[in-house]
Amino acid sequence: MTEIKHDDFTVDKTNLYREETITDFKIASLKILCPINIDGTDDESRSKRYFGETQMISPEGPVPVRSMLQATNLEEAIDAFPKAMEKALASLVEQVKQMQSKPNAGRGSRVIKGHQKASA
Repeated sequence: MTEIKHDDFTVDKTNLYREETITDFKIASLKILCPINIDGTDDESRSKRYFGETQMISPEGPVPVRSMLQATNLEEAIDAFPKAMEKALASLVEQVKQMQSKPNAGRGSRVIKGHQKASA
């Protein structure tokens, strides 16, 4: 039997968050990570964290765009969303350009290329 190697799967019981999702059913998906204690109660000693997500369509399919939002409440997160997504998308485009410019682009990467028919 082949041994499966993995990272440490131990859960950090001192760093737990409950996730809430807010969406406009159009472009924005906002994740609010609410800190909790091991018993599930809110941990008031830590701040909530806000993340934004959206998807861009590419020839290979949807591409997730994600970024942490600098915010202390939902309204600030909503206001921060557009610029954060623009910045995350620009960073993603730059990463793709760098990958494409490398001599062995695509080799060993996690990018899945489209299916091509074998020549006869």
